[in-house]
Amino acid sequence: MVGTLISAAFGDEPGLAPLPAADDNEQRWLRAVALGGQGRYAAARTELVRIARGRPGQGVASLALSTEASLLRQLGWHRLAAGFDGRALAALGGPAGEEEAALIAARCDALTGLAADALGCGRLALGSALLERCAPLVGNDQGLWRQSIRLNWVSAEIALASGDPATARRHASTAVELARDVDSVRHQVKSDLLLAAAHSAGPDPAAALDLGEQVLDRCAEHELLPLRWAAAMLVNGVRPGADAAAIRDECRRQISDRGGRFRDL
Repeated sequence: MVGTLISAAFGDEPGLAPLPAADDNEQRWLRAVALGGQGRYAAARTELVRIARGRPGQGVASLALSTEASLLRQLGWHRLAAGFDGRALAALGGPAGEEEAALIAARCDALTGLAADALGCGRLALGSALLERCAPLVGNDQGLWRQSIRLNWVSAEIALASGDPATARRHASTAVELARDVDSVRHQVKSDLLLAAAHSAGPDPAAALDLGEQVLDRCAEHELLPLRWAAAMLVNGVRPGADAAAIRDECRRQISDRGGRFRDL
């Protein structure tokens, strides 16, 4: 059962449904991650509430808070997300020392989450400073592949927001390369989506369109609803048209039906 949940959360079956029931807090977190990737926000939050009520250890408590922040951030609630990411970092105690690997991973998640929150609030310098705190923790540890990919995701996003598409493409390309070496379809697809976004701000928007349409197809294949919504917005932004706009609107409706409440910008 644990292997099945890992495959759904961080492997080659992100669209798996129904998911196996969870027996402990770590399994509840895996369920929440998988459900969030499918855009099943209400169900994911139910699992996170169960974790909070189950007296979790430091690591799982922090991961659950970071996951709640991620769900909020996907829907545009960056300021609210920052509160959860801040609590995720606080749950781990003082500055990083000789922590076990699971706690280092959770600390990296909280820091990259806070950096993404800062980006969403227009605080690019703060976001960059948080990534600088995270980078030495990630290092070249292959066990922290997820944290390394996320570090490059947020680095690419900050570069895009800073008007530096070349640096954004470099970080997005690194994320794509790292994701090729792991089983996580969701990380592969999101890395491709960020590379498409980086191309859209550069001299070759056709590359963004081709890759964005590939991402749309893979998201549909693997039931990655939030990423499909984001990909449809990207494709429609590069080449406005009825097809991508219809996918965008349908994804938004489905997300709302599954408990996701968008922040109106």
